[in-house]
Amino acid sequence: MQANTNKFSWFQVPDDIKNLLILAAQNWENTSESEKYIQQALDQTGENTDVLVAAYRFFYYKNNYSLALQTTVKLLDKIKEIEKLPDNWEQLQPILVNRKEDPQIRLYLNAYAASGLVLAKLGEIEQAKEISTRVKQIDDRRKE
Repeated sequence: MQANTNKFSWFQVPDDIKNLLILAAQNWENTSESEKYIQQALDQTGENTDVLVAAYRFFYYKNNYSLALQTTVKLLDKIKEIEKLPDNWEQLQPILVNRKEDPQIRLYLNAYAASGLVLAKLGEIEQAKEISTRVKQIDDRRKE
């Protein structure tokens, strides 16, 4: 089955990957089938940030929080690698504050906040609160 990938021209992945993501959406009601397409897209693209974001959303809305968290961690690691960000929070925080309007850093902050949300869904409340507090300290757009 081939889908029209032209309407997703802003999505910077090859058409075969777009097609897999479209097929996942078209087969939403059949979780095992749609998950197969998401996994194929992940396998074929490695750690493409657009595909990782799509996979996170898929897993989150399918209530598969453990895979949503794994995907978010991969996304955070990929951005850390691309932007050469430190692991240590005390070193990382000022970089995030100074660069919070950069697209990759915005994506990092959104992914970090998403990891907190997923951790809360998984019952890791204290860790989720810590992440939420950290993100709010950096990103004044986020509300209490």
